Amino acid sequence: MTDEVRTGGCQCGAVRFRIKGKLGRPSICHCRMCQKQFGNFFGALVTVPKNGVEWTHEEPSYFQSSVNIDRGFCARCGTPLTYRQPGALEIAIGAFDDRSDLAPQIQVNYAVRLPWVEKIFEAPILDDPDFYRRQEQIISFQHPDHETANWPQQGLKL
Repeated sequence: MTDEVRTGGCQCGAVRFRIKGKLGRPSICHCRMCQKQFGNFFGALVTVPKNGVEWTHEEPSYFQSSVNIDRGFCARCGTPLTYRQPGALEIAIGAFDDRSDLAPQIQVNYAVRLPWVEKIFEAPILDDPDFYRRQEQIISFQHPDHETANWPQQGLKL
C-alpha cells in the first residue's frame, strides 16, 4: 500500500471519501453479516488509518448490525461502504476509485464460507460478442471513478 491520497465513494456520488495515510491489509470476510451487507458471497474490505478519512460530500448512514459493529452505506443509492467497530474503520474495496492494488491478502471467517465459493471462477466464461456490444450501449448514471466538480451528469457511456 502507498501513503498517497486515495479517493472513492458510492455508486451515485452522494457519499465520497478521501483517505490520507497507509491502508491496512485488504481482506475478504465470509461471515453471514458481510454476505448480507454486500448482497454477495463475501465482503471485501481494507482497514483505513485512524483520523485519515475525510468524508467530502455526505457521510454514510449506519446500521447497527451487532453489539460492537455498525455498517455504513449510502442512504440514496444503497451502496455498502464501511465496517466500523470501536477503534477501527474498514472501507469496501469496491468503493475505491482505484482498486488495482487492493487484492485481498487474507480471508476472515473462512470456516463459514459458502461451500462452493472456491469454485466460482471455474464457471464457463460468456463469449458472446453481441452481449458485449449491447453492454457498450448502456448509458450509466453511476458516479465516475474520480473526483469531479460538476456531478451529477445526465449519463456517461460505459
